[in-house]
Amino acid sequence: MNNLDTLSPAGDVEALIDRRAVGYSLEAEFYTSQEVFDLDLAAVFAKHWLFSATEAEIPDPGDYVTIDIGPYSVIIVRDDDEQVRAFRNVCRHRGSRLLENGCGSVGNLVCPYHQWTYRVDGTLVYAESQPPGFDRSALGLRPVHVRSVAGLIFVCLADETPPDFDEVAAVLEPYIAPFDLVHTKVAHQSDLIEEGNWKLVMENNRECQHCDGAHPELITAYFPLFGYSANDITPRMRPVFERYQTAQEHLTKACSRSNFPRDERRELDTRVTGFQVSHLPLDGSGSSFGPNGEPVCHKLMGNIPDARFGDLSIHMQPNSWFHLLSDHAVVFRVLPLAPGRSLVRTTWLVHEDAREGVDYNLENLTSVWNATNLQDRDLVAGAQKGVSDPGYIPGPYSMVEGDVEAFVNWYIQRLRAHFES
Repeated sequence: MNNLDTLSPAGDVEALIDRRAVGYSLEAEFYTSQEVFDLDLAAVFAKHWLFSATEAEIPDPGDYVTIDIGPYSVIIVRDDDEQVRAFRNVCRHRGSRLLENGCGSVGNLVCPYHQWTYRVDGTLVYAESQPPGFDRSALGLRPVHVRSVAGLIFVCLADETPPDFDEVAAVLEPYIAPFDLVHTKVAHQSDLIEEGNWKLVMENNRECQHCDGAHPELITAYFPLFGYSANDITPRMRPVFERYQTAQEHLTKACSRSNFPRDERRELDTRVTGFQVSHLPLDGSGSSFGPNGEPVCHKLMGNIPDARFGDLSIHMQPNSWFHLLSDHAVVFRVLPLAPGRSLVRTTWLVHEDAREGVDYNLENLTSVWNATNLQDRDLVAGAQKGVSDPGYIPGPYSMVEGDVEAFVNWYIQRLRAHFES
């Protein structure tokens, strides 16, 4: 079924969900239908913890960012006590949007319509021409659940949040904390519109089978071995695998010296807040995303003791992934805009004392992922055209696309849970 006009009542969507074949890509409607897109917003983005920003983006009291998630708009702000807070970006008077800019700094939050004024902790302090007995305390901004995990800010729009987030945060914090992301600064941030469904963006990220051919800049530092076991290595890949083993040995010793956790955790589709954390060595000099693994910043992050500290890679369902290295971090966030359009934001973080032009060069810092993002944009656009073609039927995943299957399986589970609730 490829005619979107034939997709209508919830029963049809539920049937689409029920007939999803394990180990195969999704049917076209999951990527092209407005009805499924609306369901994704309600069942996934309105109910789960979403990576939204970094604390480095709001370093001082009054600093804010806004995030638009479908019809929802959220303000993330640092209050006067330096706590991170989040609110609906909606005035409690007549519903006007409070902040239109994506980021900035304020003393108070002032509605542009009738100047209702709120402190950055959300309390209403001014409302003109109200009757006697008007209770300002009952009309503060509506809070949104917000959590910072070692400097990574997550929000949840639901009244009741997924119950397992504390467990996931407790797992992730020992991996992230040594990089001290709270004491970093934003060196660069870019937004890229991809002409593809948000799930295609995430699926593309969840495998690197395409990396060897599509990402020449990336694989000068990356070992393109994701999803492979020792038994899967082809003769062509044998030299790469041997370099990987040597680099892995160095990384293991570096982690041991600093008591850095070494266990890989892969719980992508076995819990509500699906995640994966892995720590992989880099090729060449093994330091960073520079050519042949060279450093791109001379000032190391946090308490990282060794420039050859590999790539701490974290995946979070449904919309984010992170790369933490000895000299910088790159964090990614995906938001759905339409059935066939998505917004990918990439943020590069360096030590707060790193100086541009002295400790790092912006072009060198960003060139690999700028190139990789553009390459992925084209791949996702091609995939969207393909799944929109009447000739498309779901195809089987390969042995090295296990994380794609895990993402899709998690997604289907969350849709089923939505209909059961």
